[in-house]
Parts: sequence; structure tokens; C-alpha cells
Amino acid sequence: MAPAQNRNRAPKVSVLFLFLTSCSLQHSSSSAQSSPVFACDVVSNPSLASLGFCNTSLGIDLRVGDLVKRLTLQEKITFLVDSAGSVSRLGIPKYEWWSEALHGVSYVGPGTHFSNVVPGATSFPQVILTAASFNASLFQAIGKVVSTEARAMYNVGLAGLTFWSPNINIFRDPRWGRGQETPGEDPLLASKYATGYVKGLQQTDGGSPNRLKVAACCKHYTAYDLDNWKGTDRYHFNAMVTKQDLDDTFQPPFKSCVIDGNVASVMCSYNQVNGKPTCADPDLLAGVIRGQWKLNGYIVSDCDSVDVLYNSQHYTKTPEEAAAKSILAGKHTEAAVKAGLVNESAIDHAISNNFATLMRLGFFDGHPSKQPYGQLGPKDVCTQANQDLALDAARQGIVLLKNTAGSLPLSPTAIKNLAVIGPNANVTKTMIGNYEGTPCKYTTPLQGLAAVVATIYQAGCSNVQCGTAQVDDAKKAAASADATVLVMGADQSIEAESHDRLDLLLPGQQQLLITEVAKVAKGPVILIIMSGGGFDISFAKNDPKITSILWVGYPGQAGGAAIADVCFGRYNPSGRLPMTWYPQSYVEKVPMTNMNMRPDASNGYPGRTYRFYTGETVYAFGDGLSYSTMNHELVRAPKIVAIPLEEGHVCYSSNCKSVDAVEQSCQNLNLDIHLRVKNNASISGGHTIFLFSTPPSVHKSPQKHLLAFEKVFLKGQEEALVSFKVDACKDLSVVDELGNRKLALGDHLLHVGNLKHSLTVRI
Repeated sequence: MAPAQNRNRAPKVSVLFLFLTSCSLQHSSSSAQSSPVFACDVVSNPSLASLGFCNTSLGIDLRVGDLVKRLTLQEKITFLVDSAGSVSRLGIPKYEWWSEALHGVSYVGPGTHFSNVVPGATSFPQVILTAASFNASLFQAIGKVVSTEARAMYNVGLAGLTFWSPNINIFRDPRWGRGQETPGEDPLLASKYATGYVKGLQQTDGGSPNRLKVAACCKHYTAYDLDNWKGTDRYHFNAMVTKQDLDDTFQPPFKSCVIDGNVASVMCSYNQVNGKPTCADPDLLAGVIRGQWKLNGYIVSDCDSVDVLYNSQHYTKTPEEAAAKSILAGKHTEAAVKAGLVNESAIDHAISNNFATLMRLGFFDGHPSKQPYGQLGPKDVCTQANQDLALDAARQGIVLLKNTAGSLPLSPTAIKNLAVIGPNANVTKTMIGNYEGTPCKYTTPLQGLAAVVATIYQAGCSNVQCGTAQVDDAKKAAASADATVLVMGADQSIEAESHDRLDLLLPGQQQLLITEVAKVAKGPVILIIMSGGGFDISFAKNDPKITSILWVGYPGQAGGAAIADVCFGRYNPSGRLPMTWYPQSYVEKVPMTNMNMRPDASNGYPGRTYRFYTGETVYAFGDGLSYSTMNHELVRAPKIVAIPLEEGHVCYSSNCKSVDAVEQSCQNLNLDIHLRVKNNASISGGHTIFLFSTPPSVHKSPQKHLLAFEKVFLKGQEEALVSFKVDACKDLSVVDELGNRKLALGDHLLHVGNLKHSLTVRI
């Protein structure tokens, strides 16, 4: 129910301007349509040329205004839902807003279909593995390919132009079933991923901010990272989040997405934050997204969120009030207007944002064949170059976690036969995770490895649940082979949307199978974990018979080829973990519902993510080995930063621990940090340079946080100069208990690899 004091007050709706979706997860089946959906077809209907909104020489605002004033209230309301209505008298066809493109064009959502015209699209690794590449240019390159394939499919009537991707929530808890969809636990990495992928999807070749190639959507705003855990589900969960955690952990990716990525849409989430449903919170929506960040686009609710407001959360008394609260739409909106709960002007505003987005996409500019990207078609989907990028993305993301001397890389000549064992050794669909589309083709791990050497295959378990392991057959294979590869881990039956894990152990008898096989194996034993989230694999880390461990995420359509390239040394691994791998004891004492990021000594709460967690890890954020060793040398870094404050500032006369990170004191406070990086090996390889800072311990600041990262590729013995521009106020600041950015005075310790450099911030 609404709080008592609000019950008699008209809901505050004129500021929300949301767009409702009422959707059920489904695969889109093939449709016979072969021509694109578009408005203002002046060739077929010349009379439309006289309408202002069809006049491409006018500005978008004028065109939108012209269109809105021609619509009746009933017509306007049909444009507030994802399956938007048609207005044939104005030459506007029905348009389906809901398409998905998390890591390739997806068949989830009714806006996109595969058919014999376009049977599949390039399926990139699930986002968590792409994030492990720590390669910002790769994030954008993937987005660019996905948007090209999306446009190509739109041109033959198989896709829309509005894609509800990416998912940029923080992977706060290792049990979360959707962590696989995210770029991991670090706000900076998630921000860089959001900005890069969105630019790849949206930016046109001309680069005009007013044109869109396709429209992206950053979701799920905000503090959403629990689906269904021990009876608490996302529809009923009230995330209690401190102002400090909200502003320094959960909001930064969304802020970057809107400000730096110029995203066309933000989706609000199912959960409540501090007692208010996010889709009905004027402060979070109108106040922050539109007011502070100046979103150029539309805000959309997650599927049926408005129904959730009324039915699940009981936040409103009537469906009309729910529609008013979010100015959502559908059957209750007209009644809400008539009941005086919503002004028609609020609806005008909401649909204006939607129409402006479609105008930027060229939807009202006539036939797409006469426009940019109009010549794209089936020939531009699943091209060799696109599929090569999917393979390269998987290779760049794969993380080598353990490697005993003489294990990896395997020699393709010395290994005469390879035992390939495990429930994920010959999987196809598992490799593409969720929000997937039909891929161009698959290369399974077994196929990838068998293309290099002779293999003996044993599944070992009938599926990843591994109720009863077939240990004897697997042992026989390992005992006779020159080397053994075990491909274990998870799939969507273990971690998925609406399904969080209860523990961090490998499912069923997987651990038994691994340990027993390792005992009898003749040669090196390589354990491969295919999963979105981390596992407590301490047993394997500490077992000398298990000589190497790789984490391969869900590696996409070319996953098997990427695994083989890494195992046989054709690719030097350079991925780094984008999330902490915790021990099982962590989840036994930390409820998933506790949103606090910071540790609390009074009750033994250990905190979350590498920035705050104080306990033991199985593997840490940023862990990852390579077949080469890299040396870092600091070439240039300042020792002191002086913050200019206005005369008479209170900190001149009293002992301040921090100062406000505000623009007037921050201008031109850019620090240049230069490093020399050398590849000491004879083989070439990629390498991620992390620049971390440990700030002075004020305002419960992080124990360390990532300021910047850069991926470099170096030939054997090659060296490179890497420079970081650090904005003192933006990058070195911390968020205080009230959510304000503060620059801590005192010693900040910068870390790069094993290098440490002290930087003093003073006034």
C-alpha cells in the first residue's frame, strides 16, 4: 500500500514519463515478412509528404510536436506500450519496441525473428567473459558488429531498431543468476563497458549525436541484483541501500551510460529501492536520469513492472493509480486520465520521447533503402570477419587461473591423444548463455580440441547437475591419454534469470569426477570451468595433480576453437577475472538480501567485492596468468597534488580530512602517469595494465579501487609506453556517507602490478 499520508494525494505523475512493457519471455518464431516497418511512405501515399512529421528538413522537436498534436488520446495511449499501435490515417504502421542484443542479435522478445532469409546471427561470448578482456575497444567493436547485423535484419523485416541491451548492473553477489549478463563487480569496468557497447550499437558513421544506428537501453535501474533466492524474488524485494553505496557502486555505470554513452533509453527495474519501486520513484527517474544526467531518450519499465506495482508490491490501490504512478499505459491509462490522476500533457511528454527516438533512427524518413544502412542485408550477417571477432573476443576473455610448469600450453606434436571429459565438453547452446540468438554455427570444446589432436571423449556426467558421475570410464580415458582436459561448470539450469544459486560448489558429483580423474591421469590435467559466476574450487587450486585451471565464461559460438587455441599455445591467454571468487563459507554467512557493500566489524559482516571485502578469496578480482611475464616500470608520476581552494576556505583554518570534489577546485587537475611495459617472453601476448588506488581511510573509503585500465598487445621482447590521464577529482575521489564526492587529503597509494607509488593530496 502507499504510505497513509500519500493516499489522498494525486500521484506525482507528471514527472515520470515512462513507457510500459507487458512482455513474456519467448523465442520469436519465423515471420513471413520480408520488408521493413517504417512510417512516412510517401512513395506509396504521396499525401503524407504534406505532414510536418514526415518532413525530413525540419528539426526533430518540430516533427515530434507536429505528430503529437495530430493524435487523439486513444491513439496516444497505444504508443505507450512495447507493441505500439498503428495509425493508418497518418501512415504510421504497428511497431514492436522489444528486441534484445545482449551479446548478438537475440530471438528473445517479439521484435526479432530468424528465418530461412537470416537463419542466425553472430553469437559473441556472454558479457562476463567479454568484460574479462578488459579491452574497451573490443566492447565497442562488438557493439558495432551487432548493430550492423541488427540493421541488416531490420531491412528484411526480421528485427526492430530498439534493443533493450546492455545489462550493466553490478555483480554484487556471486550467487546471482544474471551475473553472467553483466560486466562484473567493478563500477569503472561496468561504466567503460556500458559506454563502449552503447557507442558501438548507436553511433552512426557520420557521428551525429542526433542520429542512431540502433537504439540501446541500459538496464536495470537500479540496485537490481537478486532474482529468486530462498523465497525472496525480484518482484517483492526491497533493496535497502545506503546513499553512499548507491552513489559509489550502483549508479556509476548508469551515469556513464547516459552521459558518456548518450544512450537512447534506460530501463527501470522490478525491485524497490528503500521502499519505493524504481519505476515509480520521481527522484531516481525525473530527478536523476532526466534532471542531473539529461537523458536524451526514453525511460522504459521492465516487463509488466506496472502490474507488479499493483499486484505484487501493493504499492498502489488500483491499476489506474499504478498507471498514473509510472504513467505507464495500456488499458488503465485512459481511465487514469479521466479520473484526473494523469494529465494528458504527461502522456504527450512520454510519447514525445519515444517518437524522438524513432525519428533519430530514421523510422519516419521513408523507405530504409534510401537511407544510411539501407543497403545492408542477409549478406552482412555472419560474415567471416564478424565470426572471427566472436572467436577473438572469446580468446581475449579466457582466464588462466593456475598453471604448473610443463602443463600449458600443450604441444600439438608431443600429445598423441587427449582425453576430453566432462558434461560441458561437447555442449553447444550452453556456450551462448542467455538472451541468446541462433548462432551462425558452433564449435564445441571437443570439436576445437579434436581439430588439433586425436581425442578420447567421455561425458562423465549426463548433464552439469551430475547426479551420478560415470567415474570409471572417465578414469580409463585419462589413464591412457597423454593429457586430460576436464570441461565442467554450469549452465542455465544452475544460474539464470529468476534462478539464483544457493551455494558456490560445483554441482552434484563434479568435484568427485575431477578429483578421481586427476588421481589416475598419466599427463597434465587441465580443468576448464564454463560458467557465469565463480565457484569455490579450492580443492582443485590446491591439488598438485590438477596442473592448470582455465575459466572460459560462456564463450559464445566459437568457444571451442578459442579454448583449443589457448590450450595449444596458438593464443597467449590475457583475460583477468572481472569478479571475486569467494569461498563457500562466504555465502554461508552472508545473506544475498544484505545490500551493504562495506564491511561491518560489529557483526562480522565481511563486505562485498574486491573494493570492500576483507576475507579470504579463492581467486581475486583481476587475477589471471599468461604464458609470458611482463615487467612494469614507472616512468612518470607526480608525488604531490595541490587542490586550489577559495580564500578563507574553512580547511585553511581547521584540520580537514577531505574537501568537496567540485568543479571550481578541480579544473586542470589532470595527472599524467606514464609506465613502460615489457614482454620478457619470446612469444607475443596481450596484457592488461590496472591502475589501482588505495585512498586515505576516510568516509569508509574502499581498500582499493580501479582508476583506469589499458590492454596492450606486445610481441616477444617488445616494450610499450602506456600513459594514464587521471582526473584528480573524478578518479581519486570517494563518496561520503551522504552521497557527496569528496577528495581525501593525505597519502593515496597507487598500484600497478607490483609497483607502488605514493601520491600526496593536499590543499
